[in-house]
Amino acid sequence: MIDLLIFHLHIVGIVYAYTKRWQEDGVKSGLLAVVLCGLVFVIIWSLMGPLARLMMSAPTQPGALFTVDTLSLVLTMIPETFFFWRFFLWKSREQNTRNRFVE
Repeated sequence: MIDLLIFHLHIVGIVYAYTKRWQEDGVKSGLLAVVLCGLVFVIIWSLMGPLARLMMSAPTQPGALFTVDTLSLVLTMIPETFFFWRFFLWKSREQNTRNRFVE
């Protein structure tokens, strides 16, 4: 269940990244943002999987709420949040600050 919530958060983030870049620079830039988010997710998740298996070595019972895969997804969200904040939210705040001082 937690896995599903994390995947839905990723879908919402990718849709936000697409629409933000699409409105600013066009369709190509929006698709590039989607590809970039997908690459970051896949690469970080593949790096966090073995780390999660080291941290949680005990096998879980079927139907457990928090598994090794859930831990790897939670660990994946930490650097992804920084990445998403830096590339899609930080620039808009800087632009809003500049626009306030120009007016």
